[in-house]
Amino acid sequence: MIELGKKTIGILGGMGPEATADLFHRIIRATPVEKDQDHFHVIIDSNTKIPDRTLAILGEGEDPLPYMIKTGKTLERAGVDFLIMPCNTAHYFYEDLQNALDVPVLHMIRLSADYVFKTYPSVQKMGLLATDGTIASELYHGAYKTHGVETIVPSKKSQDKVMNAIYKYIKTGDLKTGEKLLKKVVEELLESGADTIICGCTEVSLVLHDGDLDVPVVDPLQVLAEEAVRLASS
Repeated sequence: MIELGKKTIGILGGMGPEATADLFHRIIRATPVEKDQDHFHVIIDSNTKIPDRTLAILGEGEDPLPYMIKTGKTLERAGVDFLIMPCNTAHYFYEDLQNALDVPVLHMIRLSADYVFKTYPSVQKMGLLATDGTIASELYHGAYKTHGVETIVPSKKSQDKVMNAIYKYIKTGDLKTGEKLLKKVVEELLESGADTIICGCTEVSLVLHDGDLDVPVVDPLQVLAEEAVRLASS
């Protein structure tokens, strides 16, 4: 019989809902079990009413932080031991969110940086596929710079393709078109010297996977799922 820890995982979700479901599935697949009861207790609040994070960062939309805090507190009251967020851009608000909550919130971007440093120590230039908000906030730039890794972002024209892939196609269910657009941008990043590609948006994680390209593809969502399982087991 497999004995696992009893910690309850909380998913602060809805940013977006497809990525939220994907993270839950990854947690299930990453958990060693023999029967249903061996799985962790996972509480999900998929609050799709949280305002768009990129628009807020760019000064064009409502602040999502109050909604995120409210959702986090709902999960706290439900009894979770820690929180995870399947949204890269939402980590722009991480410090204020964590300060408002009593339970720890795992930082997906920092975890992914640690993972890259340990798994691919020779990486020098990372090609970033992310939203305008994540790029503008330089969330990945800062996390990876501490490990001596340079972050390469797409040109303005290619970044428009990334945003279309995320918002116009993947978020609306057209994953194939979104994938095609993203792979075109990847070609530019590789030509610019990127030796690793990172899925800096959870929608990107839905269509790009390690093994799809000639260089490593790092998926922070998978790193987060595996760390959640490790922490819940401890």
